[in-house]
Amino acid sequence: MLLVPLLALTLFVFALVDIILRPSDQVRHLPKLAWVFIVILLPLIGSILWFALGREYAERAPRPQRPVVVREEQRAPQQQSSHRTRALSTEEQLAAVEEEIAYHQRQERIRQLEQEVRARRDTSGDAAV
Repeated sequence: MLLVPLLALTLFVFALVDIILRPSDQVRHLPKLAWVFIVILLPLIGSILWFALGREYAERAPRPQRPVVVREEQRAPQQQSSHRTRALSTEEQLAAVEEEIAYHQRQERIRQLEQEVRARRDTSGDAAV
């Protein structure tokens, strides 16, 4: 007879402690303070809602990411010497993409000019003979 209220109280306390100790980036849908008020005002329903909707659970077994092996000569010049240890902002990512596009456009232009030089040499060599 005393078991159901004791379980509800235990769930209530555990939910409050979990909300307070959980980092804000792992709380979904509402701010932490709103979840605290919901759990205090509606102890049983609020606790169930917290564990069902508000709490973000960690993935069970994150797969390790395989590193992509890129030879040094395949990298763009700005990537050859810099090894970043922090995540890039969106602006930095866009700038890096623009630099990479410009690098590849320059490489394509160099290939085109080399083909033109070869073609001119072939035509001037044929005219001399």
